[in-house]
Amino acid sequence: MKRSASFAFALAAFVAVPGILFAQSTSSSSSSTTTQTSSGSSSQTSGEVGEADANRIGPDTAQQELKEISVDKFESAGFWSCYISADEGWIQGRLFEGAPSGKTQIEDEKNAGMDPKETDKYVFGARTDFYHRGYNEIYILAQRPIPVEGITKTLSVWVAGRNYNHTLKVIIEDFNGVRYELPMGNLNFQGWKQLSVSIPPQNVGSGGIVQRDFHYATHMGLKVIGFKIECSPMEAYGTYYVYFDDLRAMTDLFAEDPKNKDPDDMADNW
Repeated sequence: MKRSASFAFALAAFVAVPGILFAQSTSSSSSSTTTQTSSGSSSQTSGEVGEADANRIGPDTAQQELKEISVDKFESAGFWSCYISADEGWIQGRLFEGAPSGKTQIEDEKNAGMDPKETDKYVFGARTDFYHRGYNEIYILAQRPIPVEGITKTLSVWVAGRNYNHTLKVIIEDFNGVRYELPMGNLNFQGWKQLSVSIPPQNVGSGGIVQRDFHYATHMGLKVIGFKIECSPMEAYGTYYVYFDDLRAMTDLFAEDPKNKDPDDMADNW
């Protein structure tokens, strides 16, 4: 009798444990899919939720070498352009002198002796005149995709949103050329604010944004295409101004460091 009871208890434990493991796996897969499609609020990491933290994003390698780098400072005339459908409104954009007072200089740039008054003088501004209310969309696009070295953990940009209930998204392209729109936050604030978003980590076979092919250590990274503003139909009227400055990335440069590569490895670039 005791032997039968012990067997029944062991059988119950054997059946229960896989169920728990399966539930955990399903939960993880669901979370990854939601983040990848950017349809929910899981990609929203700024504002009330708190700033995006690169240290808490799943590591892609056993070791990491996180560093904040500048992607673009909006200093080059003609590099950024703006677009809205001709049926929705009229738009123009250009550079203006200025900078957010709360912005701090990147440590490597400070150590290199770079003077922000000379290397970071401008911001990019766009003016939109709406023809009518509606779910209008504004695009701020680079003339060519901007590659980000290493494995990007977070992206951030300074924005002056003029306290409208519009939503800002960053448009990126992954290793395979697939484009994603990740929400950075609402623009319902006065003055300048740094908005940031976490990049969903690559999970083989279960989602995430692909940033490298593990067969080739020399090919990695994503590209920034630009930004998209999804306008609230209740406030898409009249004239709307928005300004951008200092696009940055927190990226893992471990695999980019020459000392972490095999010196006798072959280069797959022919």
